[in-house]
Amino acid sequence: MDTSIFRGSLAAVMTPCDEAGTPDFDVLVRTSQRLVAAGMRGVVYCGSMGEWPLLTDAQRQEGVRLLVEAGVPVVVGTGAQSPATAVAHADHAREVGAHGLMVIPRVLSRGTSTRAQRDHLARVLDAAPDLPAVVYNSPYYGYETGPELFFDLRRDHANLVGFKEFGGAAALTRAAEHITHADDELLLLVGVDTQVVHGFVRCGAAGAITGVGNCLPTEVLHLVELCRLAAAGDAEATRLAGELDDALHVLATFDEGPDLVLYYKLLATLLGDAAYAHPVHPGDELSASQQRYAEAQLRRFQAWWRDWPGKGYRGAESSTSA
Repeated sequence: MDTSIFRGSLAAVMTPCDEAGTPDFDVLVRTSQRLVAAGMRGVVYCGSMGEWPLLTDAQRQEGVRLLVEAGVPVVVGTGAQSPATAVAHADHAREVGAHGLMVIPRVLSRGTSTRAQRDHLARVLDAAPDLPAVVYNSPYYGYETGPELFFDLRRDHANLVGFKEFGGAAALTRAAEHITHADDELLLLVGVDTQVVHGFVRCGAAGAITGVGNCLPTEVLHLVELCRLAAAGDAEATRLAGELDDALHVLATFDEGPDLVLYYKLLATLLGDAAYAHPVHPGDELSASQQRYAEAQLRRFQAWWRDWPGKGYRGAESSTSA
């Protein structure tokens, strides 16, 4: 099974919309194409960054279809209140030719039941057996998939190829130690922007799903490349990855909170993309203080990036030859 879609950086893309919250899929496609052109392996749609709870199922599937038709590699998020709807999203992903699944646990109904979660995850995986899939593990969903359930599912579903961990450093370490190092085919994906260095360098992550990468793709892709070099033992890359990670820290931390989409839509707008000025739900907004704080942090980072010599580093060999 081709798992290359997960071996790199994926942007968890946002849903652009008008003032009434109606999605603008033309902008979604153009933005996604631009991110892929910048170096992203593909995009995830529709996950938390796309605000799946606020869209209709038809809107989500329309976005997936148009992205696939435009040639954008897509991993489809299966988050849904109903297990049957989650299955329908996986089936639609298979039907239109998506590249993978990000399988969300069962939410709101029997979410803490391991038996219910086993049934839910299995049905979603069954709906698209030829699509590589990762389980999205996050405490925000009220249930965390452990090694026993993961390997129980993997015995019956060859398309379950990895684990996206949204928890912090300790959660990534547990996933690496008890799940993704079981064999060379299993993949660990970093699911939160504050843990890229830890995930790649210390936990052997194969890829990352990024939120801030929507706004700063060049910088995030460079961080991931530095982490790959650092994981291979490049001491200079290790130092530089730490510097870039520290400089990005505040902007990356927005990924951890409930206002993540509002922050990243604001950053996108400040960076010149007016199509992201509106939330899907018109009542959602940052406070004036949050907006000013985010803008100040963006400007600070941009000034730092302009003067940082590490943005040209491509590895010890290239540095020597230069």
